[in-house]
Amino acid sequence: MSLKVKVPVALILLIWGCCTVRAQTVYTLGRALQTARANNPVLKTEQFNAEISQTDIVTAGLRPNPILNNQSLQLVQPSRFPENSSWYSGLNRQIWWQVTKPFQLPVQRQNKINYAEQNVRLTQKQYAETERQLFQTVAQKWLDVWAARKQLDLLNTAKSNIDSLAYINRLRLKNQVITTTDLARTELLVNQYAIQLKSANRDYLNEIANLKFLLGTADSVQVDTTDQFEYSFPQQMDSLLQQALQNRADIQTIKTSMDVAETNIKLQKSSALPTPELGLIYNPQNKVHYMGIYGTVEIPLFSRNQGEIKKSQIMKQQAEQDLKTTEGRIQSEIAVAYNTYQTQKINVQNFNQLLTQSQSILNSVKYSYLRGGTTIIDFLEAQRSWLDTQQQYYDQLQQYRQSYIDLLFTSGLINQIAQ
Repeated sequence: MSLKVKVPVALILLIWGCCTVRAQTVYTLGRALQTARANNPVLKTEQFNAEISQTDIVTAGLRPNPILNNQSLQLVQPSRFPENSSWYSGLNRQIWWQVTKPFQLPVQRQNKINYAEQNVRLTQKQYAETERQLFQTVAQKWLDVWAARKQLDLLNTAKSNIDSLAYINRLRLKNQVITTTDLARTELLVNQYAIQLKSANRDYLNEIANLKFLLGTADSVQVDTTDQFEYSFPQQMDSLLQQALQNRADIQTIKTSMDVAETNIKLQKSSALPTPELGLIYNPQNKVHYMGIYGTVEIPLFSRNQGEIKKSQIMKQQAEQDLKTTEGRIQSEIAVAYNTYQTQKINVQNFNQLLTQSQSILNSVKYSYLRGGTTIIDFLEAQRSWLDTQQQYYDQLQQYRQSYIDLLFTSGLINQIAQ
């Protein structure tokens, strides 16, 4: 290939590579939640509920339509016809035209509007709770990707160390410093790590695909494994509890449902009031013209909307009980999540010394083995011990981050991070 051909090809590859890098986004937990809030397909579907509920306000404000009524009577006995009159003569016909309109009482219309407005607020609170539940799912999936990435990186590091040792051992075998058994054991571990790497890589790609759906993006996704979860919680659990009882979306939903129930009681009581219907009558009878008025009103003797009124009152009692139950559950959830978070935080801090010790032991045993001071069995044992300690550390770190996410969720602060 000539230089003139190579340069354009290299330029195209460079541009393509830059575009690929730009398309891949690194997500911290906060950025993942914010992206899901804007792009998640489930939330996009739920957003229509708010628009649907807005239409109920329009419906509630509409007034009843006028009613046009016609009645026509025709004399059918020709023997009764007046002289010199035919079947089509107005002398043999009576016509009734009536235009009326139901008059909805102002209190009924206002209560309908108030009830619709409260339902709009309820829909908005329900959407916030849907967001909170979804954010927990997104945060959990972000953590799954983080754990899969850490496992993949750890296995890559372990395999890289063993690959370098296998290369050295091949040279040492040529120089007859070690036996073929030592090399075989080293290469066996290389092959084991290779198999584990394939499985770990597939798990990582699967978790990435799940996270991409939740984020609502088609671009390449990568989690920020260095995210330190810098949001700081209040030092006192009581402060966190009070904040959750005031601001958590499910509590707000229940409180709004109580307002809806109260408004519904007023609506159902006003619906028991009769709706009068008034209008005008024009009644030509045998070419004689009559005019009149029309009025009707229901007499609330038997049916006074008793069932719906009672139902609305029971629904309010149900909402009040639901509030008490939810407040008790939140107190329990906050206590468990807060104490677990504090414990896991201390555990991670105490684990750092074990990491240093395992790395020091591995380096020491490897140095001794390469100089003939110990056997391959001792080195492989040190290698396995190092890998186990690393995996335990990341398991502990994952539990700490899980407790962090659980506390964000139970306190309701997860919605603030997603803003």
